[in-house]
Amino acid sequence: MTIVGGGLAGCEAARVLAAAGVPVRLVEMRPTRTTPAHASGDLAEIVCSNSLGSTAPQTSKGVLLEELRRLGSLVVAAAERHAVPAGASLAVEREAFSADVTGVVAALPGVEVVREEVTAVPDGPTLVATGPLTGDALAADLARLTGSEHLAFYDAIAPIVTAESLDHDVLYAASRYGRGSPDFLNCPLDREAYDRFVTDLLEAEKVQPKDFEQEVFFEGCMPIEEMARRGQRTLAFGPMRPVGLPDPRTGRNPYAVIQLRREDPHGQLYNLVGFQTKLKHGEQKRVFRSLPGFGAAEFARLGSIHRNTFLCTPALLAEDLSLRARRDLWFGGLLVGVEGYAECAAAGLVAALGIVASLRGGAFEPPPRTTMLGGLLAHLREADPAHFQPMNVNFGLLPPVDGKVGGKRLGKRERRLAAGERALADMDAWIAAHELGWLGGRRSEPASPA
Repeated sequence: MTIVGGGLAGCEAARVLAAAGVPVRLVEMRPTRTTPAHASGDLAEIVCSNSLGSTAPQTSKGVLLEELRRLGSLVVAAAERHAVPAGASLAVEREAFSADVTGVVAALPGVEVVREEVTAVPDGPTLVATGPLTGDALAADLARLTGSEHLAFYDAIAPIVTAESLDHDVLYAASRYGRGSPDFLNCPLDREAYDRFVTDLLEAEKVQPKDFEQEVFFEGCMPIEEMARRGQRTLAFGPMRPVGLPDPRTGRNPYAVIQLRREDPHGQLYNLVGFQTKLKHGEQKRVFRSLPGFGAAEFARLGSIHRNTFLCTPALLAEDLSLRARRDLWFGGLLVGVEGYAECAAAGLVAALGIVASLRGGAFEPPPRTTMLGGLLAHLREADPAHFQPMNVNFGLLPPVDGKVGGKRLGKRERRLAAGERALADMDAWIAAHELGWLGGRRSEPASPA
């Protein structure tokens, strides 16, 4: 079995196949050939946010992460081993996380890791999980096999700054509404500073797309300057929303706020949350250093943009993520039209289970659509091919729960908790019914009593 691509999906799939006793040849082109976004040759390198999302049980990402734990996810286990403080979110120290996954995959029984570029889809059973930066030659071959062109949009990466270069007399530590520990730094802006910042964003010079590229941005990763173009107050109601973040020096919410999330265990690096950008590097330094507390900011990483390529899954793929026109060819990760690290790993895991079922002569039955993973897969199958766009998990993908108990209507949080509890119960039942204990799944540790 060949896996093309050593990202989160490819590594997750290799772990499942190894556990099932399937020999794997995992081919990753880095470091033989690099990409504009990656910095190392490690497997599972993450290049955008360092967060896998909230672990709270009333959030869609929290439910998905728990489902993946129960499916024995390699990615989630490694993320938990290298977690950095991030309130109620699962954020990781990037280099340690990737190095860990690289070592785990290399040690899997029956898995061979090969470093070379694949320019055409191999013959025989193959999983393609090459992610957003699929090479041009391989992308062309995939277009030939699928009979349709890829859809492309651009992911924009947020800058990272060093903590010691920030003015901590201006910034303050807090998590929104006081949830979790106060692991975020917050940069408050008054109306004048906010208006000036929006003007700077709009006037700053941007990286222009190449002539053959069409810019189509995913809403969940919209460049900050593109959001600013939608209206003067758009940012104040979006990533700079100040609600739930009162400045302890005034006791009031600022007019707008920029949150910075810790990138490493020791709090030396911080990511500007939601500030993915396509500004030119010199302009990024100029514009961001004009912010309160950022006058001497040092950038450990500047923002950038990169192509993201994905298939029109509802038109092309079966429910096990195999190509309908070639059932020994599977796809995983971002290529199938999911967004987010956890979703990417989940898509690799599902494809691997489909491969195992096929090799054993059985049929693949996806998780119930009442689960977060099952709801996402149902969306991939049933979305309108003419308007298909990548999707994160969300409660809108699940069938609604009964909104009343004893005649009293449940609030949004209670409904989501109920949907999450149903999802996990149904996932447990699906795992048991399909005898998937060999995946080595586990449950999260219960929260300590207050």
